[in-house]
Amino acid sequence: MRILLPAVAVIAALSPATAQTGQSHSTASDHAIYLNFQDMKWDRANPELGAGSPEITILHVDQITGATKLMIKVPQNFHVPKHWHTANETHTVVSGTFIMNHDGKREELGPGAFNYVPSKLVHEAWTKPDEGTLLFITVDGPWDVNWVEGPPRGPNN
Repeated sequence: MRILLPAVAVIAALSPATAQTGQSHSTASDHAIYLNFQDMKWDRANPELGAGSPEITILHVDQITGATKLMIKVPQNFHVPKHWHTANETHTVVSGTFIMNHDGKREELGPGAFNYVPSKLVHEAWTKPDEGTLLFITVDGPWDVNWVEGPPRGPNN
């Protein structure tokens, strides 16, 4: 299943519902942007999951390249199913632990950890049962999420 979010995306990789947010705090590339955490607008990435949904905020989308910077709050005990992105993606863990897997290689990333995922690499991720995770994500083109076996269905899906 392919979900293309014009000029923005998730999720992280997270949900077709993210396309509904379609908002960015700024799309201009020619001025500085300053956002305090409390001023960021967060939307549920998967509204059908209710309070158990990850939340997303789009921080910036480059008008020319579509490169996107975003943050995702992933709840505790959550599985982000196998998916891939058209653009290269990076994750920086701000808080919590993010466990990622691709090609049978599993990595546990804690606060301050960074990873790079090349375009079209199928990967999946989890949070721990007792803590959520806050991620800063960049993609070097428009962000999309292409689910391999369907979108998230909730904790431990």
